[in-house]
Amino acid sequence: MNILLVDGYNIIGAWKELQRLKEHKLVDARDRLIELMADYQAYSGMRVIVVFDAYLVPGIATKLKQSDVEVIYTRAKETADDRIEKLTAELTSKRNKIYVATSDMAEQSVAFGNGALRKSAREFEIELQEVQMQITHKVKKIQTQKPSSKIPLSAEVLEKFEQMRRGNKLSD
Repeated sequence: MNILLVDGYNIIGAWKELQRLKEHKLVDARDRLIELMADYQAYSGMRVIVVFDAYLVPGIATKLKQSDVEVIYTRAKETADDRIEKLTAELTSKRNKIYVATSDMAEQSVAFGNGALRKSAREFEIELQEVQMQITHKVKKIQTQKPSSKIPLSAEVLEKFEQMRRGNKLSD
């Protein structure tokens, strides 16, 4: 299984769209990141785990699912880097390929040392933009395709069904 660990605040600080949202309201930037990760997860098939530092969200450690994406808020005095390092060590196996999305060089080095592959925030943003374009293209293609009938019907029968659907009286 492919697993992507995302350093939430690092990515928010690196992507312009999320930076703008953060200036007004941090929760909006977090929600948008999670929304983007849900799309990415659905399209790529990867398991996505987003990790946020506790120092920006007071309270105890929390793990929840939001938009089908695993979201972890670290406990007090635990950084996202610390949690991501633990997760890479825990999740690394012959069956799992771990990726870490962050621009923190120290975290990238430790993750790489634990057997994970790294994606810089910029590389990941470019990849996500490509995925979004592919999703948009796929949706447009589906929308333009005429739905096919499972039963071949003549034009006359289709017209009668259309009249019935619209509530019109059938003409003989």
